[in-house]
Amino acid sequence: MKDNHLIELRDISKDYNGDVALEHINLYIKDGEFVTLLGPSGCGKTTMLRIIAGFIMPSSGVIEMDGKDIAKMPPYKREVNTVFQKYALFPHLNVFDNIAFGLKIKKTPKEQITEKVNKMLELVNLEGYGMRWIDQLSGGQQQRVAIARALVNEPKILLLDEPLGALDLKLRQEMQVELKRMQQQLGITFIYVTHDQEEALTMSDTIVVMKDGVIQQIGKPTDIYNEPKNTFVADFIGESNIISGIMLDDYKVRMNGVMYRCVDAGFGKNVEVDVVVRPEDIDIIEPEKARISGTVASVVFMGVHYEVCVDCGGYEWIVHTTDFVQQGQRVGISIPKDAIHIMKKTRQTNIFDCEVYPDDNEVYIDNVCFDCVFIEGFENKENALVQIKPSDVELVAPQDAKLTGTVKGCMFLGTRYEITISCEENDWIAYSPDFMEDGEEVGILVPADKLELSHSEDEED
Repeated sequence: MKDNHLIELRDISKDYNGDVALEHINLYIKDGEFVTLLGPSGCGKTTMLRIIAGFIMPSSGVIEMDGKDIAKMPPYKREVNTVFQKYALFPHLNVFDNIAFGLKIKKTPKEQITEKVNKMLELVNLEGYGMRWIDQLSGGQQQRVAIARALVNEPKILLLDEPLGALDLKLRQEMQVELKRMQQQLGITFIYVTHDQEEALTMSDTIVVMKDGVIQQIGKPTDIYNEPKNTFVADFIGESNIISGIMLDDYKVRMNGVMYRCVDAGFGKNVEVDVVVRPEDIDIIEPEKARISGTVASVVFMGVHYEVCVDCGGYEWIVHTTDFVQQGQRVGISIPKDAIHIMKKTRQTNIFDCEVYPDDNEVYIDNVCFDCVFIEGFENKENALVQIKPSDVELVAPQDAKLTGTVKGCMFLGTRYEITISCEENDWIAYSPDFMEDGEEVGILVPADKLELSHSEDEED
């Protein structure tokens, strides 16, 4: 076993009848670490947690605990306990007996049960609550009982699957602090699943950001926030201004026609990049002193700061400031060089497998027929690759299109939203001037002259 690696996942994959939930996951978790698996619904974080718990088996790969392969070990033999969002407490048992349930199953002596349960009640700040019934407790107190029941068995790892999701905001924030305190006091490993960025940033030693069954970034909360690896991480962890730019040279980037100095290097010369600037890193100054100026489009008070949208002629900057500005006011924005974070350009085109029918000028994508005006050098029913720029994808009402899908991501890029649509076999990228909710159904159209065809790479000569 590598030094302090309590859990290791090596090349773990999981699919359900061809639907990929996890894809080639490699991750190690240290003894005594608070690790959060963070991502949107459907990203695979709960699947990974359940594989560690032993509730489901991976399709491939190796999982080790303390250097031993546990992939085929049943859940009850693993030194792991799980706390779910639905606490699954026994309503016919009081608090004491709920916590003691696992110990009684193990036939632990009564004196030890009493000692351990009382210790757990003290840990979760429920001293004196042992004889109360579950329906006499608040949601937060029930959650503490569920945690105590899991911890009383002294697991090496506590798995928590969105345990705070049913609580109101204030109680959830209080429990974040309590969970971190318990973990530090006990010194055991916590693996926590959530889609809430604030929870992850507040409690974690390490955050694992996931999307579509793939790990996007692993790091400390400060690293994840300050140095995102791609636009998904930047957009998912807090608010961001994400701008297309040109890396002119080391430490020089052009965005929106203006050259800025930055602290990044190694991207090459005149290379397209994505630029991330956090709203709180931007200063509002007098317009005559700024290289970029614009008009305040909106001002929203957020409690500790104002969120200001500044329209700078085609790009809308989001700024967080403690100084009030008036809607319609002309302002300048100042961006320090260490606030500019450079990332490699994300996918800018849709590339799909398709089947072509030159005789009919048709192309089939996702089992749907699209008209195509440029089909030369192909045979009927030949497999090919088609490229479609996101700007050429038209989003319409579902009833107006043959191909429909559901929105699975919406990211603001300053002048437009980048929309990810999940269709039958593929994820499509499109641009829209309007925000779209996750799960919203949408139709897809592509003009016949916007499909670019090429022969499949795996085609034999």
